Amino acid sequence: MAPILQSSQPWVEKYRPKQVKDVAHQDEVVRVLTNTLETGSCPHMLFYGPPGTGKTTTALAIAHQLFGPELYKSRVLELNASDDRGINVVRTKIKDFAAVAVGTNQCKNGYPCPPFKIIVLDEADSMTEDAQNALRRTMETYSKVTRFFFICNYVSRIIEPLASRCAKFRFKPLSEEIMSSRILYISQEEGLCLDAEALSTLSFISHGDLRRAITYLQSAARLFGSSISSENLISVSGVVPAKVVEALLKACKSGNFDLANKEVNNFIAEGYPASQMLTQKARISKKLGEADKVLLTPPPNTHTHPFVSSVLS
Repeated sequence: MAPILQSSQPWVEKYRPKQVKDVAHQDEVVRVLTNTLETGSCPHMLFYGPPGTGKTTTALAIAHQLFGPELYKSRVLELNASDDRGINVVRTKIKDFAAVAVGTNQCKNGYPCPPFKIIVLDEADSMTEDAQNALRRTMETYSKVTRFFFICNYVSRIIEPLASRCAKFRFKPLSEEIMSSRILYISQEEGLCLDAEALSTLSFISHGDLRRAITYLQSAARLFGSSISSENLISVSGVVPAKVVEALLKACKSGNFDLANKEVNNFIAEGYPASQMLTQKARISKKLGEADKVLLTPPPNTHTHPFVSSVLS
């Protein structure tokens, strides 16, 4: 089927939740932040967890729900990975924005509009230690009029003086059920047809990253049209197809150097990244290990076969 005509807007942005309560599979985070929105009292916050789990979405939703569309641009500063966030930026752009005073707490068009500004620092774990130390002093100086939202994948890369000043929120990886539900909703809205195999494949190759899953879905729709198969999704994701993995492993097991070398050259010629191959093999090995554990671990209060006992010992 011919590719379908679509708007240029990325689906990740088109279907980004606009309110905190709509963020998927982060019930504890949503519950706490909902109370924060009701009171209008907001501490510095640190959102951490795997990519594509709703950290940035949640931070932006809080800002939108606090200030509304009229005050958002004047009260919220967003800095992401594409911005330079070295020590000079902390000393100039961030400090200048943080220092500006704001009016008293006045509700406007139903929005709380608390008397402070918000600075959202996405991928804060990529900031240098010097920049983070400079940021600590800015947080201390302007805490009455500015709140900081730090977003990162690795909380261990945030220096302790910053982390200790924030309310921490851990975002869990999304389950296959949650991802499938959201993908099915988007597919229906965009008029796409995904069978069960394609849906399962999309969840598998996205590794719990909903943003990645939506991007793969949109790419496949642009290239292959409204009917999307498992093979279509694999081709746009860069994942090494199972038959290629099997051929390479079979050649390695054969002990024939020429055959193995041929398969490696074919692998390189197709442009597959070696890192992806190693990642897939690692995931397979992990599943095999889990299966072995189940097989070798007897249920409670049951007699263990002598052979299994000797293996376990």
